[in-house]
Amino acid sequence: MTSKTVPHLVWHPAAVTKHDRQRLYGHKSCVLWFTGLSGAGKSTLANAVEQQLHERGLHSYVLDGDNIRQGLNRGLGFTPEDRKENIRRIAEVAKLFVDAGVITLTAFISPYREDRELARGLLEPGEFVEIYVRCPLEECERRDPKGLYKKARSGEIGEFTGITSPYEEPAAPELVIESGAMSIEESVRLILAYLTQRGVIPEQD
Repeated sequence: MTSKTVPHLVWHPAAVTKHDRQRLYGHKSCVLWFTGLSGAGKSTLANAVEQQLHERGLHSYVLDGDNIRQGLNRGLGFTPEDRKENIRRIAEVAKLFVDAGVITLTAFISPYREDRELARGLLEPGEFVEIYVRCPLEECERRDPKGLYKKARSGEIGEFTGITSPYEEPAAPELVIESGAMSIEESVRLILAYLTQRGVIPEQD
């Protein structure tokens, strides 16, 4: 496999494959892509799901938007161009985690459908699970756990999704979590049931 962007690079095949790792771990790998407005509960839900996966002895990892921006994506702002690059990088990282046999949970607003579809296109069919954590803007503002909506309304923060920057709802997500109406426990059960039904994780004894 030769790179289309950089000359003279040749893909080096791995001695241990993704499917080798999945057989070793006893479960498949995929990306659970949590998307939604700030304050919708993406990070809370992703971590709650991972806790349950961990307790079952399954290999998982959460890639959180705020955390990634303090390291890998430090220096990227919130312009449309920077948002696209933010998602492009995390999509590539998520792909590596899936190749490593890990159930990968990403909690990013990821406001643009085009960027989410780019992430989906990097993976094999069935490996990208788009989870729309849907919550009314009014409820997200009421929660405002980080005080960001207040700052956006006062003009301290520009390019803020839902206020001065658009959020494009998923057209056909694999799952929709109504976080304004469902409890965390109910939401986690729904996601784990989906993964079980799809054969990603084994049924619990």
